[in-house]
Amino acid sequence: MNDVLRVAMVQVGETADSLAAKVGVDPKSAARWVSRGSVPHPGTRAAVAQILGREVGELWPETLMRRGPIWFRPWVENEREATSLRSFEMNIVPGLLQTRAYATALFRGGALLTDDEVEERVELRLERQALLAGENPPMFTAVFDESVLRRPVGGRAVMREQLLHLLAMAESPRVRLHVVPWAVGAYPGLAGPLVLATLPGGQGLSYLDDHLEGQVIEKAGDLETLQRIWESVRSEALPHQQTVELIREVAETWI
Repeated sequence: MNDVLRVAMVQVGETADSLAAKVGVDPKSAARWVSRGSVPHPGTRAAVAQILGREVGELWPETLMRRGPIWFRPWVENEREATSLRSFEMNIVPGLLQTRAYATALFRGGALLTDDEVEERVELRLERQALLAGENPPMFTAVFDESVLRRPVGGRAVMREQLLHLLAMAESPRVRLHVVPWAVGAYPGLAGPLVLATLPGGQGLSYLDDHLEGQVIEKAGDLETLQRIWESVRSEALPHQQTVELIREVAETWI
């Protein structure tokens, strides 16, 4: 039984029948979500969460852990608990800031995945983004290379939508964006992307990705090294407001 879903429905006055009608499924299917703990399709989960005023991860937390590559699942759990996240990307928009179209273009072009696998990876990425819209989101600081704004991932329309989405996200007081301009030349970030997370209580973790699989870094000495790299990269980047102005300027070139 999914008690969290049942309580959420009661709180807003929804029944299995009324919820099913709103999301376009059979009432028996909606009833099974509660009584048997069955899990609906990703699109349906998102629609139900919106109706109930909850996050998908609240109603079906197991979906974030059981889908996607096995090696990535430990990081998803850490990411959800983090009080702050600091991300650097050299070639792409950070995953927590990607639009559906941009993420889809990346997965279709960057790996040998089936259509079903692409859809699953995209849905997982979009569900992860819910943490930035929660009641107590982490402080998210994203640094990325200027080339990220200019690489035509998915085409002009996709890029314009993506950059406008960055501008919208930049309005949040919990999201800070910083671009490393081309004029910087060589800097430590060119060695690859990284994410630093701070968990409740102050514990630090990092996530590194490569062509095979990502790894969660917990060793103190390694974390100190990655922290120094982060500080060096951050020092080369533009302030938040100048970054916003640059994103707005580049967005106009994608019309």
